[in-house]
Amino acid sequence: MIPYGRQDIDEADIAAVVKALRSDWLTTGPAIERFEEAVKRRTGAAHAVACANGTVSLHLACRALGLGPGDTLWTSPNTFVASANCALYCGAGVDFVDIDPRTYNMSTEALAQKLGRAKQKPKIVIPVHFAGQPCDMRAIAALAKQYGFSVIEDASHAVGADYLGKPVGDSRYSDITSLSFHPVKIVTSAEGGMTLTQRPELAERLRVLRTHGITRDEKAMAGPREGGWYYEQIELGYNYRITDLQAALGESQMRRLDAFLERRRQLIARYEKLLADLPVTRPFQSPDGRSAWHLYVVLVDHRRKVYDALRAAGIGVNVHYIPVHLQPYYRKLGFKRGDFPNAEAYYERALTLPLFPRMSDADQDQVVRALRKALG
Repeated sequence: MIPYGRQDIDEADIAAVVKALRSDWLTTGPAIERFEEAVKRRTGAAHAVACANGTVSLHLACRALGLGPGDTLWTSPNTFVASANCALYCGAGVDFVDIDPRTYNMSTEALAQKLGRAKQKPKIVIPVHFAGQPCDMRAIAALAKQYGFSVIEDASHAVGADYLGKPVGDSRYSDITSLSFHPVKIVTSAEGGMTLTQRPELAERLRVLRTHGITRDEKAMAGPREGGWYYEQIELGYNYRITDLQAALGESQMRRLDAFLERRRQLIARYEKLLADLPVTRPFQSPDGRSAWHLYVVLVDHRRKVYDALRAAGIGVNVHYIPVHLQPYYRKLGFKRGDFPNAEAYYERALTLPLFPRMSDADQDQVVRALRKALG
């Protein structure tokens, strides 16, 4: 089976993890800071806070921005459920903004229209850089200034992407950017996440929330330090830490980010040629940015038939994503089919083709042959 995505682990990655295992630190050690520094250098972020996974990163970001009961968060329906669940973890409400039918990202036009008529404005909006393509962040930032909401970029798919000539992750147009290092992402730390910001006060709160709400900073304490052992819990936080083993793997992987991106882009160029005469809709790319190409999604008619045929042929195609508002849990919250028609129309035809750095040209040719046959 040729999978839709696969991690790429080399001997340097293995050596990095073994070095961490042989060190004095398995968690809360120096490998975590090195991983954070590597991501900061690449993205231009002033502050980076590593954590257990991408979902945790989103939850920490919402808490740091003060999301709570009585507030509402808006995000895209075309995403993994974590982009919405993070609001519910905070006791807040959730709503969605339909997607642009070309980019499959949150539509800024739909966002502006919804803001104009909404009685309750969102406290936070989470645009999702779907498949690695950046959202129209400049327009979203302008709306945030006009209507007074905070912005969290869900860049789980977009490590290494560019927007308006600058790296995704510098948070020029947002308060916080959230990253994921799951095994099928651009780079992996097995599980892991990173929360990026330009604002030092947010970074400090993220660090405190990551570790039980505890501080060793005397300036943040309620009273004087009693000794070198002393710490205080100043709010209710979590054990959302990443281990040194994961961080060592992540830092090692970051050294190969450019190579990963180059190979993905080579494969994309081949897909564009190989699929040119087939009855599929290939992904549109905005001239405002360069995708990191986490996913390659085409639209096909009779998706179930094509999916089943490809799976039977050993091609591990997938579908990204089932619109969040159609999940049973969210239907119980009052959402229904027809609420976000662009996301629903996209979902009916979406098919994710295999794409990963060690995918060979021969693998890709096999995928296209099987797709051609499945399309009849």
